[in-house]
Amino acid sequence: MRLDPNNVLAYTNLAECYLNLNRLDEAKTTFEQAFASHLDDPYLHLNMYYLAFLQGDRTAMQQQVSWAMGKPGTEDMLLSTQSDTEAYHGRLAKARDLSQHAVDSAKSNDAKETAAIWEVNQALREAEFGNASQARQFASAALTLAPGRDVQLLAALALSRAGDSVTAQKFVDKLNSDFPLSTVLQHYWLPTVQAKIELAHGNAAKALEALRAARAYELGDPPQFQPGTLYPVYVRGQAYLRAGNGTAAVAEFQKFLDHRGIVLNFPLGALAHVGLARAYALAGDTAKAKAAYQDFFALWKDADPDIPILKEAKTEYAKLQ
Repeated sequence: MRLDPNNVLAYTNLAECYLNLNRLDEAKTTFEQAFASHLDDPYLHLNMYYLAFLQGDRTAMQQQVSWAMGKPGTEDMLLSTQSDTEAYHGRLAKARDLSQHAVDSAKSNDAKETAAIWEVNQALREAEFGNASQARQFASAALTLAPGRDVQLLAALALSRAGDSVTAQKFVDKLNSDFPLSTVLQHYWLPTVQAKIELAHGNAAKALEALRAARAYELGDPPQFQPGTLYPVYVRGQAYLRAGNGTAAVAEFQKFLDHRGIVLNFPLGALAHVGLARAYALAGDTAKAKAAYQDFFALWKDADPDIPILKEAKTEYAKLQ
């Protein structure tokens, strides 16, 4: 910024770093400096949306979405981002509708690969919420639309959770062979998918072993998502739950609460409360387990009532009474 004060990407990157570090006031100041210099960029608005999300400012979030409407290559990005927010709060029907608008918008701009990413993002969401059939449906649609590297990868992640670990393993093997030197695949995504596959087969120890490769990178925000997903952390927490180690699982799911500026509105940030509750219950701390479930229910107070993970959480919470 000092060398080139008119470089809008420098402001965007700095603001994003401040968000990642939970330094929201400094992020806001950076946005203000950019606009005071008459600079503008879609990613500035995207990160302003994320700032508004962290501050719970729905009006400001909607302002950024409204700004993006009608702008090719930007409209679809903000629509998909808004869909994540709806999913974060369990409003799955609204999330599906916004995602479909994002897919259609990208298609109209002849951005098939981008449209496929928004489609497979839906598959991941459905899989983690417990809707296996819908997850497979969206994964298939994404692969049909544009079966590129990233779509294959994220489809494998969704399918590993949605009961099709055989297909997921085929994608993992192919991507591992085709991209042996890709840091983001070899040290973030592929270990995560492999761990999911191991968990699907009940192999918690093998899942934890697979995730060792992601330790140095798990707090990053790798493509194809703007927020950091902390996916390796989430799956490690699940593996510790499967292994019966509640204390270790608590430490993993707690990272989502400690790093809200990285996770932002990615739906795993909400689901981590369920993981934390289950971990506390397993560790024998009923009071903290109840509190974690209550935090989740507060986030999902307007959620669609038929989402499997919500039903499971309510059943588990009732048993703690």
